Amino acid sequence: MSNPVLRSAILRELIRVNDPVLLSAIGALLDGAGIRYVVLDQNMSVIEGSLGILPSRVMVGEADAPAARRVVTDAGLGHELRPE
Repeated sequence: MSNPVLRSAILRELIRVNDPVLLSAIGALLDGAGIRYVVLDQNMSVIEGSLGILPSRVMVGEADAPAARRVVTDAGLGHELRPE
């Protein structure tokens, strides 16, 4: 459900990661929960030379942030969450 049309105009950063596998897992969790999200900076690797140094950011609408955090925490990935 990665979609820039979110329920809220205010976005909250859920996770910042440079691991494409973890990024995919987070996306699958959010999709499964029906939570809309957008991944920012995903194509920055082209600029950096595909070194994986610059992280991607998973953003959710402000209204969905508590549910998204709960889904990620319940999956055992709470340590990856950005501070609120």
